[in-house]
Amino acid sequence: MDVQIENAIEIAWNPRSEQSLKVQAYDFLNQLRSEPQGWQVCLSLVVRDPRPSEVVRLVALDVINRAIQADQTGPQGRAIIQDGLMTYVRNMYGIENRGSDSIDSPSIQNKITQSLTYLFAEMYKSQWTAFFTEILGLTGGADSSRRTNYSGVVFYLRTLISIHDEIADVMVSRNTEEQQRHTEVKDLVRVRDAAMIALSWQEILSEWMNTDETITELCLTTIGKWVSWIEISLVVNQKLLNMLFELVSSPQQTASNKRRDAAIDTFVEIIGKKMSANDKLELIDVLKIKDVVEQLVNSPTLTDLRSTSSYDTDFAESVAKLVNNTVLDVVKVLDGAQDGDQVSHRGIAQLHDFVPFVLRFFSDEYDEVCSTVIPCLTELLTLLRKKAKTNNPFYSQSFSMVNPILDAVVAKMRYDETSSWGNEDEQTDEAEFQELRKRLQVLQQAVAAVDENTCLDKLSNVVGNTFDRFRSQHGQVDWRDLDLAMHEMFLFGDLVTKHGGLYSRSKPISPAAERLIGMMHKLVESDVASSSHPAIQLQYMEICVRYSAFFEANSHLIPGALEKSLRQHIGNVAENVVRAVNDLLPIKAELAEDTSDNDDLSSDGSDQSASARFNSQLYLYEAVGCVCSAHAVPVENQIQYIRSIITPLFTDLEAHLGSAKTGDERSILQVHHLMMALGTLARGFSDWTPANTSSASSAPAQPVSEEFTQTAEAILVALESLSSSFQVRTAARFAFSRLIGVLGNRILIQLPRWIDGLLSRTSTKDEMALFLRLLDQVVFGFKSEIFDILNILLTPFLERVFAGINEPTNGTDDEIQLQELKREYLGFLLIILNNDLESALVSDKNQTIFAKVITTIEHLATDTSDYSTAKLAFSVLSRMALTWGGPDLYPPQAQLPGSIAAANAQPTLPGFDHFMVERFSPLCWAMPSSPDFNSKDAQAKQALGEAAGLQKTIFLKTGHEYLAMLKNSQLRNMGMGDADIEEYLNALCTLDVRGFKQFFQ
Repeated sequence: MDVQIENAIEIAWNPRSEQSLKVQAYDFLNQLRSEPQGWQVCLSLVVRDPRPSEVVRLVALDVINRAIQADQTGPQGRAIIQDGLMTYVRNMYGIENRGSDSIDSPSIQNKITQSLTYLFAEMYKSQWTAFFTEILGLTGGADSSRRTNYSGVVFYLRTLISIHDEIADVMVSRNTEEQQRHTEVKDLVRVRDAAMIALSWQEILSEWMNTDETITELCLTTIGKWVSWIEISLVVNQKLLNMLFELVSSPQQTASNKRRDAAIDTFVEIIGKKMSANDKLELIDVLKIKDVVEQLVNSPTLTDLRSTSSYDTDFAESVAKLVNNTVLDVVKVLDGAQDGDQVSHRGIAQLHDFVPFVLRFFSDEYDEVCSTVIPCLTELLTLLRKKAKTNNPFYSQSFSMVNPILDAVVAKMRYDETSSWGNEDEQTDEAEFQELRKRLQVLQQAVAAVDENTCLDKLSNVVGNTFDRFRSQHGQVDWRDLDLAMHEMFLFGDLVTKHGGLYSRSKPISPAAERLIGMMHKLVESDVASSSHPAIQLQYMEICVRYSAFFEANSHLIPGALEKSLRQHIGNVAENVVRAVNDLLPIKAELAEDTSDNDDLSSDGSDQSASARFNSQLYLYEAVGCVCSAHAVPVENQIQYIRSIITPLFTDLEAHLGSAKTGDERSILQVHHLMMALGTLARGFSDWTPANTSSASSAPAQPVSEEFTQTAEAILVALESLSSSFQVRTAARFAFSRLIGVLGNRILIQLPRWIDGLLSRTSTKDEMALFLRLLDQVVFGFKSEIFDILNILLTPFLERVFAGINEPTNGTDDEIQLQELKREYLGFLLIILNNDLESALVSDKNQTIFAKVITTIEHLATDTSDYSTAKLAFSVLSRMALTWGGPDLYPPQAQLPGSIAAANAQPTLPGFDHFMVERFSPLCWAMPSSPDFNSKDAQAKQALGEAAGLQKTIFLKTGHEYLAMLKNSQLRNMGMGDADIEEYLNALCTLDVRGFKQFFQ
């Protein structure tokens, strides 16, 4: 059987084995793992002499471990495995086998120790109480204090580490039952064998610390792991501490580095042991952490070699970690101690001892060393912030730490001497430094929270002195110093923002604002804008943008601060940009390839498709438009740039129209792309929105608008030729929306052609809805000029919209598009009514279509399948009532119906008062009386609210006529009694609009 298992393992792990044989081998091994007695054969393979190959033994040991964990062995089986493995271990690692060259590989040793660990966890409680005595016997004999057997010592220490990882590693997630079982085992170890194990560490270190680095490091690692859960006195005793001190202070040679670093890590683990506050401070003193750190900091490795290539950053990081953890513990103790008691006095003294060490490593040239102590600095500043709020005099001396901490933070924010900004080879270092700056910013904010005045003074001096030097030395200042000053000035805004900004009624809001205003004056006066370094130019503009409020209050400084800088460093940007990107502007449409088998992006995450390249070109066109339309560019130059860009596009468009008409897909796509490019260029030239008074942008110059009129004409010619193409209509609509801002009212003359082209017979409901939205923008933007054109276009335009609304739907997407079209149609009517263009709806030219408009609104207002559209329909009816119903006859809250004075309606549209009563009023009840109406639906309630608002408007416009109709016919015909009618009319007359909406809902 063991031969079969051995062969199966060899086949499964042999890369040259046939796949079919491998499958059989894996199936066989899986069956072996599930077989209750499979571990017995595997045990014989593990301990057999001669030994099988390493992979066979590893798999066999894995089967044994699974069997132990799954409890397939039972007590007797575990005893058999114990006997077999221990016999093998004694023969292989015992004192009798000292010096043998046949010791197992580290992977086999780890697997055997794992097996013994699983046995230990199950048997130590009652079956195998002498476990540690037997394993310790491998090191040199149980009755001897000399641990001279190398292989036995290594195996013993590996086993101890494995046991810790199994029963005491807090990073491993375990269920409640496992935690309880392991806790019981740890309690037994503490009682039975912890003292013996701790003594063995001393004996091993005494024997090997000066001769073997591997055993020393392994022993110290074991101590560091076990100290977290055994009695601290077993580790913190004079003999073991003397050994640790000796290892830490060993000569700084390469051979001793690992032992020294392991000893430091051991100190870190000992310090990290949980205990009471007073015991923790006592432990720090007993371990002489201050003396240890001081000795290490003053060692040649960390002093003489600090500025050389031989500087040991790993060593510095280890010592920094010891300092960081010690200070974290001290801060934690102080945070929970009573101010002024013995513990807090002792903690404050220790804190003052260690802060210089913290600052030493924080100011280290290497960012990984600096980052190691940032956590303790953060917690220290948090503690000082809490104490500063209480104004407790006990911490008055401790606040003196803030100044050197701030000095160190500011100094660390500076680029070091070896860095060069903008070098592609140093992009990773630059990103890491910027990330460090973010962490330093948090520390600086914490310092400000403790002592803001100190922070204001320090940062003001750093910035002001640097600008003074820049001015006095005529710009001959290291760019790193200037970058630091400007970076700190940018961050200074956080302090200003906290107090509400820079100015209040033209005066500084706070001392921080006053300091920043002074910095801004120095920034402008020192002519920092003249610096040629790109990092400074970038920082300069970012500062100007962030503190724009300063320039609003000091507008006389803008020419010197901004215009001079831009002209000096950029020059004639527009011409340079057009020339530089000229070869990137030509459009070349590419039909999409079938990417069904390759849907993923490229390995670098970028999209290299034709669509992505075209989108990038559109961004380029917009950017060119933005640059060429700058106010600093003369109008005649702007026209020259426009012509140089659009003329090739016109030529290309004309060249492809003929083939596009024949249905050539690539030509149609080329026309689409060219129209999009023209529209995007227009958007770059002007993002002005007509009638938008809140926008800072303005309409382009008249000559520029005239040039783009040709662009609109070219697009219209293409649209009229290819109006049946969905792609062309989409591109034309895209261009139309972007030409509005650059053409202004010139677009109104072309509006009929745009409508004919964009609303063709093949246009979808979605296209109609989108164009209606654009038309809303046109009507709103040119409401004072559009009436005549609107009056002519309204009937044919609405006929097309009605045709789209009446088309049957096919599928869910079509239904959604129909709902959107209905809403856009109603929104368009509201735009007309809200912008004093209502006369177009009832003019002689549009009388016929007006009846259809009312009919469609009535239909939409009673549609219980789309409450949001119904709500909008009632809004349109209310707006019509307000527009044509005449003045209100009563105030919104009048008297009871019986006491209201009679008054005649005065509609601005003759007969509209009777029209409202007869046609509009019944609609308010049609929807809620429908059997499909859902009164619990939130949107339905909103629609009812609009219906109630319509009733209130009708009453205010018609008065007694409406009340009489409700009382004598409408309400009574609905089955209401006299009392209900009286209540309803009282509510209509006496409640305001909001109150009546609540009543009606």
